[in-house]
Formats: sequence, C-alpha cells, structure tokens
Amino acid sequence: MWTGVIRVAPSRGDHRVAIRAAVSVGVPLLILWAIGRLDLSIYASFGSFAALYGRGDVFSDRLRMQASAGGVLLLAMLAGSALSFFRVPALVAVIAVAAVASLVTLLAYAMRWHPPGALFAVFAIGATASIPASDAAFANVLVVGVGSVLFALLVTTLFATARDRALPEIAPAQTPQRIGGVAWEMAVTVGAATLLAGAIGLLLVGTHWYWAMVGAAAAVSGAHVNARIIRGIQRLVGTLVGVLVAAGILALHLPPLAVVALAVVFQACAEMLVGRNYGIAMVFVTPLALLMVELAAPTSVDALLRDRMLETVIGVAAGTLIAVVSAALRRK
Repeated sequence: MWTGVIRVAPSRGDHRVAIRAAVSVGVPLLILWAIGRLDLSIYASFGSFAALYGRGDVFSDRLRMQASAGGVLLLAMLAGSALSFFRVPALVAVIAVAAVASLVTLLAYAMRWHPPGALFAVFAIGATASIPASDAAFANVLVVGVGSVLFALLVTTLFATARDRALPEIAPAQTPQRIGGVAWEMAVTVGAATLLAGAIGLLLVGTHWYWAMVGAAAAVSGAHVNARIIRGIQRLVGTLVGVLVAAGILALHLPPLAVVALAVVFQACAEMLVGRNYGIAMVFVTPLALLMVELAAPTSVDALLRDRMLETVIGVAAGTLIAVVSAALRRK
C-alpha cells in the first residue's frame, strides 16, 4: 500500500491537459481582475473546472462530458448560493450537500465522467453555501459561471482544431451506463462519508465544514478499499504540505494580479501531476483553493489555514472509516 502512496506514474500527455486548464481558468480571472471584480473569482474558478473533465477521451466525448459536468457545477453554485441567501441552518446545508454528493455520484457513473465522482460538485455547493450571498449572487453565478463554462468548451474546441487542423467531427453520443448495484453502493458510500465528515467538521471546527466533506468525497473515490485508503493518505499529506505553501504565499500579501498568476501556475501544475500522484498534486491544489477562497471572502489567514488542516483530517478520517465499513459490508 505504501508503494502506491509514493508511486509516480509516467506522463501520458498531461502537459496538454495542463495548458488547457491553465488557459480556461486564467483568462476569466484576468478579465475579473481587469474590471476590479476578483470577488467573483470563485464562480469563475468553479466554472473553469469543466475543463478538467474528459482529459483522455476523444474530442466529442470530452466536449459532452465538459458540457454536462459544467451544467452540474452551475446548478451546484446556484444551490449553494440559495442555501446562503435563505440563511439555511448549517446542519441542513450539510445534509443538502451530502444529498447532492450522492445524486451527482450516480449521474457521473451513468454519464461515464472522467474524473468520476462528485468531488467538484461538493466543493462548488459547499463553498458557495459558506459565502454570504445577496440576490445578486444568482446573477453573478449565471454571468461569470456560465461564461467560464462556455470559455472552457471553447478552449477545448480550439485546441482540438489546432491539433487536427480542422474542426473535429462530433461522433454519436454513447448510451448512458445503466445504474446498477455498484453505482448505488458508490452513491450511498459517498453520501454517508460526506454527511459524517460535514457534521463532525461543523461541530468541531465550524465555518469551513465543506472542506471536510470534500476530503471525505476524495477519500472514498477509489475503485476498491486499498485505493481509497491510498487516496485518503495522499490527500492528507499533500494538503498539509500545501497549507505550508499557502501560508508562505499569504504572508507575502501579494497584489491581486500576482495571485491570479500563481493560481494559473498552480492549476497547471496540479493537472500535470494529478494523474501521476494525487498527493503531489494536492500540494498545488491546496494553495490554489485557499487563494480563491481568500479572494472571494477575505478572512483571518490563521483561521483559514487552521480550518483547512483540521477539516481535511476530519474528512479523510471519516471517508476512510466509511470506505472500510463499506468494503466489509460488501464482502459479507
């Protein structure tokens, strides 16, 4: 198992995915910086996550995957904004996010998403639910979020066209995969893990409870129990190192444009490494996430870093526990 934790897989054209991801997140952030609205950067970041889907798929499948995943991310941001706008009690919000995690897990399985699972949707709804929202938040999601998703699709199309020197053909869509016992087991496991993690995170830490839910979703995303434990360890260690990197960056009090530049670099590095070693990728994902949260809703840096560490420990522990219990029940 420990060999799996430290193993670095060979590169499989990851640089192409990294460039697409960097462009997809960088341009919307630069536009927001130019108009003085980096407070909306979190919507642009989640919208650009659509570019992360279908990294190894043919163009038509990748485009459909990114469109459907982008639509789900937009709905997640709208749902999170609604939870915040109506001041829904935090525990109710945790339950709602866990329900979304289960539903998106089923959808991701049926639609054959790569990467599979509901991690990005959990992150999107949880983060937006934790940020104070006015009625303008919904318009901001629609304008900035939709714009970022559409730009990600445009980047995917342009890169494919440049590679083939012609507009790629759109092949017929695959038939959705039948939702059977495996998918339901995945959905129940993810729902239980995120619910447990969110409830404990809310009780013990408070504000950033959704980070515990994201950590739990990552910890139960492997195909079998050993893969899930390895992923949980990688996320924990990578996040703790990433928090140290983020602490050094936040201590510099960099100007906004420099923060945007770092976000683009971190996004590219994360996509270069996420398929090779998840733990190393988390060293870049963690400061990226913290910088985006700090731009959207500035808070105490010490509290931000502390919450990230504690919530990640809670999330990985809860996810690993549920993964082990789920495997034991499956064997029986």
